[in-house]
Amino acid sequence: MTDFRQIPPCPEGNLYTIRPGDTLFAIAQRFGISVDDLIEANPGIDPNNLQVGQIICIPLAVPPPVCPPGSTIYTIRAGDTFFSIARRFGISVEDLIRANPGIDPEALLIGQQICVPAAPPPGVCPRGTFAYTIQAGDTFFRLAQRFGTTVEAIQEANPFVDPLNLQVGQLICIPTGRRCPAGSFPYVIQPGDTFFSLARRFNTTVASIQSLNPNVDPNNLQIGQVICIPREV
Repeated sequence: MTDFRQIPPCPEGNLYTIRPGDTLFAIAQRFGISVDDLIEANPGIDPNNLQVGQIICIPLAVPPPVCPPGSTIYTIRAGDTFFSIARRFGISVEDLIRANPGIDPEALLIGQQICVPAAPPPGVCPRGTFAYTIQAGDTFFRLAQRFGTTVEAIQEANPFVDPLNLQVGQLICIPTGRRCPAGSFPYVIQPGDTFFSLARRFNTTVASIQSLNPNVDPNNLQIGQVICIPREV
């Protein structure tokens, strides 16, 4: 009896493992090839008796993708997923899907080539906002509370971001339209700033800065973040 899990020769193609519900017609459509090409690449295969777990050869039928400007071609490796690739390149899964409209993220093949859009560089956020990198546990609601803004304002600054599917490492824009109470003024966090250094610079105390910014984590200040500084008396 022939072992249907035996790896067939596939020098100019990609190996594919049959899944429940697969047919040669469905596989051919998925990979943009013909059923005849599929049968030719797998001599002896019985199209009417595919076995789950059976390994077949998918011939390469298309040239490398033509990627949009600013993106690069990436070759799928063992263990790759759209999520892991997105994290590696500092982009969102949604950006990756949009750049590869004909590719099934659930059926990536080793050796398959996809387009990876460039990560937005710092400074792409519009005036009045600053760039922020999503961290584990972040939500628009928590970010709004942390940075003294509203969920609606964050959504308006990020029209193409799905707030229900934020990705760790994803870059978004946070509005800086914060109003400080009387006796204080707004200050934009710069590289190297700490509450201690700001207190010394503006002749105030760390406790005074903290009291004006109760929702700001002094151990997680973000460049471009707006806080309130008490004025000298």
